[in-house]
Amino acid sequence: RHERPAVVGNGGGCWSGKDITAVPSCCWQLPYVNIFKHVRVEDWKRSTKVGNVSSNTNKTLKCPVFQIRGPVPSNSYILVPKNSNQSLELTGRYFYLLFRPTPGKYFVVHLDVSAEEGQVVRISFSNMFKEFKSTPTWLQFPFLCGAAKDSVYESTAKSARHGKIYSHTYLVGPAPTSVRWTCLMLDLQYTLSVYLNRCYSHLKSVKLCANMAVKNMLTSDLLLDPGELSPMPRDMSFPVPKGTSWHDLYDYIRFPSEGTKLPFDSFQKGNPRPEASNFMVTLESLFILLYSQFVCTPVPHPVHLSSSKVTRQQVRDEDSEEAHYRSLPLLFFSPSTTKCALWTKSGDAVVYPCHAIIVSMKISSYQQRFFIGHTDKVSTLTFNGNTTLLASAQTGNHSVVRVWNYHKGTCLAMFRIHAHSLSSLSFSHGSGILCGVGKDSHSKTMVVVWNTLNISKGGEVSILAKAHTDVDIHTMKVAFFDDTRMVSCGRDNIRLWRVRNGTLRSCPVNLGEYHSMDFTDVAFEEGNSNQCLDDRTLFASSRSGYIFEIDYSRVVIRNVRRLLPAQQQHADRREKLTFNTGPGIAINSISVSSSFCATGSEDGFLRLWPLDFSAVFLEAEHEGPVSLVSVSSDSLQVLAGTSTGNLGFLDVSSRGYNTLMRSHTDTVLGFSVDGIRRHLTTASSDGTVRIWNMDSLHQLYDFVSEDSPCSVAFHPSEQVFSCGFSSGVVRVFDISSAKLLAEHKQHRGEVVGLAFSPDGELMYSADSQGSLALYNASEEDHNVIRVVCNVVAQGTERAPDALAVSSDSRCLAFVGPSEYIVTVADSRSLDELLHVDVSILDVESPRLDSALKVCFSPSFTEHFLVATSANKILWVSTKTGRLLREVSKVHKHQCTSLSVSEDSRFLLTAGHNAVKVWDYEMQLDINSQMFIGHSQPIRQVSFTPDQLGIVSVGDAIFLWDFLAHPLKGKKPVRPDCYRHFIPRFKTSTLDQVKIPQPGEEGIKLKAVIGYNGNGRGNMVWSPDQGVFAYSCGCVVVVEYLHTGSQRYLQGHSEEISCLAVTNDAQTVASAASGSNGRRSLICIWDAKNGTCRDTISYHRGAVQSLAFSRDDRFFLSVGDFSEPEVALWSSKTFQLLSSVSVSGPIHDAAFSPSAASQLACVGSQGAYFCLINTHGLNVDLKVRAPPEVGDVELTALCYHMDSLLFTATNRGHVCVWDINTHCCFMTWEADEGEIGVLLCRGNRLLTGSNTRWLRLWEVEAVRGTMVVLEQEIMLDGTTVSAAFDSTMDMGIVGTTAGTLWYINWSDNSSTRLVSGHKTKVNDVVFSTDERHFATCSQDGSVRVWSASSNELVVQFQVLNQSCGCVCWSPSSNKDSACVAAGYNDGTLRIFRLASSEMEMKLHPHNITVTAIQYSVTGHVILSAGKNGLVAVSSPVNGATIRVIRDHKGAPITTIQCCKNFGLEGNEMWLAASADRRVSVWAADWLKDKCDLLDWLTFPAPDDSPPPSLAAFCPADPSLVVYTGYGVEKELSFYSLAKKQIIKKIALPHWATCFSLSCKSQLLAVGSKERVLKLIKSTSGRFQDFMQHSDSVHTCHFSPSGTLLFTVAFNEILLWEVQGL
Repeated sequence: RHERPAVVGNGGGCWSGKDITAVPSCCWQLPYVNIFKHVRVEDWKRSTKVGNVSSNTNKTLKCPVFQIRGPVPSNSYILVPKNSNQSLELTGRYFYLLFRPTPGKYFVVHLDVSAEEGQVVRISFSNMFKEFKSTPTWLQFPFLCGAAKDSVYESTAKSARHGKIYSHTYLVGPAPTSVRWTCLMLDLQYTLSVYLNRCYSHLKSVKLCANMAVKNMLTSDLLLDPGELSPMPRDMSFPVPKGTSWHDLYDYIRFPSEGTKLPFDSFQKGNPRPEASNFMVTLESLFILLYSQFVCTPVPHPVHLSSSKVTRQQVRDEDSEEAHYRSLPLLFFSPSTTKCALWTKSGDAVVYPCHAIIVSMKISSYQQRFFIGHTDKVSTLTFNGNTTLLASAQTGNHSVVRVWNYHKGTCLAMFRIHAHSLSSLSFSHGSGILCGVGKDSHSKTMVVVWNTLNISKGGEVSILAKAHTDVDIHTMKVAFFDDTRMVSCGRDNIRLWRVRNGTLRSCPVNLGEYHSMDFTDVAFEEGNSNQCLDDRTLFASSRSGYIFEIDYSRVVIRNVRRLLPAQQQHADRREKLTFNTGPGIAINSISVSSSFCATGSEDGFLRLWPLDFSAVFLEAEHEGPVSLVSVSSDSLQVLAGTSTGNLGFLDVSSRGYNTLMRSHTDTVLGFSVDGIRRHLTTASSDGTVRIWNMDSLHQLYDFVSEDSPCSVAFHPSEQVFSCGFSSGVVRVFDISSAKLLAEHKQHRGEVVGLAFSPDGELMYSADSQGSLALYNASEEDHNVIRVVCNVVAQGTERAPDALAVSSDSRCLAFVGPSEYIVTVADSRSLDELLHVDVSILDVESPRLDSALKVCFSPSFTEHFLVATSANKILWVSTKTGRLLREVSKVHKHQCTSLSVSEDSRFLLTAGHNAVKVWDYEMQLDINSQMFIGHSQPIRQVSFTPDQLGIVSVGDAIFLWDFLAHPLKGKKPVRPDCYRHFIPRFKTSTLDQVKIPQPGEEGIKLKAVIGYNGNGRGNMVWSPDQGVFAYSCGCVVVVEYLHTGSQRYLQGHSEEISCLAVTNDAQTVASAASGSNGRRSLICIWDAKNGTCRDTISYHRGAVQSLAFSRDDRFFLSVGDFSEPEVALWSSKTFQLLSSVSVSGPIHDAAFSPSAASQLACVGSQGAYFCLINTHGLNVDLKVRAPPEVGDVELTALCYHMDSLLFTATNRGHVCVWDINTHCCFMTWEADEGEIGVLLCRGNRLLTGSNTRWLRLWEVEAVRGTMVVLEQEIMLDGTTVSAAFDSTMDMGIVGTTAGTLWYINWSDNSSTRLVSGHKTKVNDVVFSTDERHFATCSQDGSVRVWSASSNELVVQFQVLNQSCGCVCWSPSSNKDSACVAAGYNDGTLRIFRLASSEMEMKLHPHNITVTAIQYSVTGHVILSAGKNGLVAVSSPVNGATIRVIRDHKGAPITTIQCCKNFGLEGNEMWLAASADRRVSVWAADWLKDKCDLLDWLTFPAPDDSPPPSLAAFCPADPSLVVYTGYGVEKELSFYSLAKKQIIKKIALPHWATCFSLSCKSQLLAVGSKERVLKLIKSTSGRFQDFMQHSDSVHTCHFSPSGTLLFTVAFNEILLWEVQGL
């Protein structure tokens, strides 16, 4: 699907005066070319062989093959043709190679391909290549060899890579011994188009290099599939014995692979019989981004640009255009009226209908105006000559015509025509007459001409003439040169009309042999209105591809031309094509200007021709038939509409195409809004799910499905949405990572309800068969928690919003199990809480009421609302089911959807075609307002999350501005810029515990690993005093560079947002959000001794920025978007001096470096210049209203010298302000993305942005409006903090990747100072010698650190995967130490530390690996999957030795190995699963023995439990320590010898992790309440520690027991164990 028309020059179609098609010279290549036979390869006259090339008979294929051998592939090869200056000239699109790689060897294949531009491109593929590489003349693809079915390679070689969908087996590197004969198909046309944007011409040569066996090669335009519907030719096929399948014996590789996400970067086997997916995404790509700028270039043939070339950045750029003024409502283009779109005379706006509303849109700003009054679909529009009057007609049995004053938007006249199906209107140039065509009561064509001469002056509209005819009329137009003359066309006729003396007469054009044609459009050649009638030319188009040039005065045909597709014919096809049977391209619309003619055709092309139709000089390809073309009055722009609902225009001078609007092509069934990103997702009967930007109206993503989507739901906080289908399938998509997270098939009927809980932890779906499903939305794969059948009322009439969740996420409401019952259930268990029978609530009703819709009020959880079939809305108590209030006669028809505003002031209802807004309390004289615009029933309506708009869908998508006066306490909206700090979302809770006294702690914080890249300005450095500080979680790390010592400032309990340091570096300030709803906490620290001098709690939300004045007298704090307030404090006493609230979010603030009383802030409203006035002891902060800066966010600022201020924007611009005049006198584009950091030292300016570029600018001549880019460095993430010395020669920069970089501009170098994980850390473990430790993360990285310096040694990154567990090999030898890691694709990877390379990849699981451990001796690796299977694998050869299925069905949480304490076997191991079962095994791996020793089951209620954890006691391995969900929160000590629990230790919280030390019998226990508890197992004595800002989910003692690691999300703390 083309996202925007690809605009190209000459090509795509050809005019033919005669019906003769030339026979192409390449027809001999049809249907295929056997290359070996073509060049007679065995003669070696037209081909050459070099090195060890031999021919023999293959036993498998039972035919001769060529064997190419050699230690160096380039020294042994077959080259076709013989010389490099020769060419095969093979034009077939597909290249097929039948070959078998030599086992254990490498091979290379080179294809030299010629592009139409004359460029020769080499395409190479080999199993030697490790990654895809590309140059303008060479493409290198890795080839991934397949393994034979049921071979050992099949079970060990499973893997996945970034951006691919894979077959069940393939191997990287040398071919396995079981490699099979392979048929490779390479799409040459596609490869050149996607990777190099070139047009494929022909195959020039082929070079087959060692090591391989080759049967043959061929080229063809046919897509052949061996063993399937399109089999290979006989001489190219592989033998298949009876009773076997081709795919069981051989491999078939297609490039590109079916169903694989673009872009491809390797060749690999595809699934021979893929499961039929009902959900296919357009162009095999998961997300299709729209609106790239395709620029016209005069090339000889059409260029089809793939959507994979469109980048997210392009979409982001378009989304960041000016905000568009929106009236009420906001509309998209209607595909049902795609022939109705008009230019204004000025060419700056287009007018089009959207069902019952007419829209006028400015093409530069997308500003919309609306003409509202029609009650049914608008079928036709017309302008008068100067576009001051607009006439419109609607469909229906009695069509209504309205005439509008276009500029004022007022309706001047409305009159009915006693006809239906009014299909055409045409105004005369001088607006004196209006002509209309429709059908009368006998379905005969009726033409009416009205006198509209005085309509602008309030005059009446009268009928001037009327005629009934049997002639079919498709289009009718009034001649621009004579108000009394018209022309029409239709099936089998073109007629000229004239009004004279009150009668309407016509005469037909003599069509001769062309009389049996369906004519689609007519147009006059543009000219002077005073031009002689004899010189007038009329053009007409037809569905057969003809364009007729007609002499208007003589009523005869001058010329006939035909649009034919550019195609090749067979050589033996000699019969002459007739006019009616030839392959003409249907022309749907034609428009003529003074210099060219525009045509829109069924093949999707808009073509521009000179008036002699000699050749196309410009064309634009669309994704559907072009149904409308219209040339603007200045001939500079051509408007095009398609039958698929797209509207755009071609700029003739620049050859650029601009898409104005896109739309669904059928009914919109449901929608959901992402309030954070202001995205709207819609599901439609046209089989698509689309995501729109609600500000720019641009379509961002387009999903196409064979299975009809029914309902959609956005996650409340993440870039995730779910979609339900008519087949019952529910799919969950992650937009940010472009992948399918989950697919569930729990339902048998159409999905009628889909919802997330407001807290984002749960998801629900319901189907038309009555079943209800509950999912865990906090996990990526959205596991099913519970499915209940026959609880929801059956049928589809309650779709798409059959489910409602209360605002506190506690209750779920739905209609069911019958249509008369409303059920309220517990949202976490689906247990029934309340049944309400609505049929008995109104005892006076003559019939039984049924429930249609259910809705909760966000502010009042004690009641819910029900819409009933009796056209009522009921307020029902959530606790008792009692009727509280009701409203009758809500709509004329039944209520189809309802919604309540967040503040519960307004109720929104939809009934049939109308939307109503009600006073929620129903206490006004008139409690509702009604709004029309839809022409068909509304399917769903809702408030937008920011409560500023309303969305309604049905026949179209309507976005309404909600103009009700908001309350003062309006919910703030998060600004759209990364510079603004947003705390990371947490599900943990904070508990109050007693902290041990200083000096009595059992553990002491030794190191903090990482830097919080989610903070903003959370790193400070004083180069003169040598103080360097940064935050990680809720800890401030202060490093004294002169001494090399560190301190850890611990006083916060939440994530620290920002830091500030005084100019003398004596004081450091840190800010973090408050806990449990409290105000934010600002801590003031003594930088020398690390003590907290003072604390401040003022801001209700997070603190966005902190700053000290130049003289350190004042201290400034800025609140975030939830309460944008600037507070000024005394730096001596830290008492509040003054505070000022502003109207919009503030992103950054700074004091003037020269004037202590001046400071500035920047934010969404612009730049605020502030002045501190001191009157004795009174200090007052004055803030000037910001000057107008347009629709941008000012994100950062810094002062330059005395009189200038630099500010940055979220669009990459830097603005220079004069401080004295408060005027911006210069801007320049410093970056392509948002700039979040600005720093100025002398005449050097630093910019850091979300494009990862750090740039240094010379700004000495900024007064002369000139700046120079001195240097730039690309870092590993978005810049969030920076500090430099006074000369800007060196400094420190922090990024969102969790890295602090040392930057030295003198040598343009960057050195990593502090490293950390950006995403959640899943595991951390020490090596056996404690010289290193390893961490793994959700981003797929495994990092190895030095334990002595805590510095990163090496990082192993696997793209598009998550690493869930990691372990060390038992060897302490430095050269043999290895790290093994488990990934979510079921693979294990072994990395060798000495070589810093991956040593082996194993694939023992087909699901996420949850636990991994080396055996005590290191002979095997034990790994467990999420499905409960435990695999025993060999680290030597990668083979899976055995699979243990005892825990099948429950995820394994723990695997641990230890030396045996006396039983048979030399070691023991245990596994704990989520179903509270623990198995203990005795093993002797060298003897292949593994016996179950004991089985422990711990009973507990059936709920959503914390993890089940178990471990051997280091002091006594015969004891197993267990904790998990149960009757009590406790640790249990189980004796394997006595077979019973011998001891329990009570816990205050459920444990999320625990670890046992081999020293002093200590236990460390982490909890969701952020508490780390240190327990002495012998005495039960404990201490609590609260240094983390989130749940403590991982803790590990070192092997010696002297150190302890604890992890909360990405915060890694290292503790020194002192003992209790």
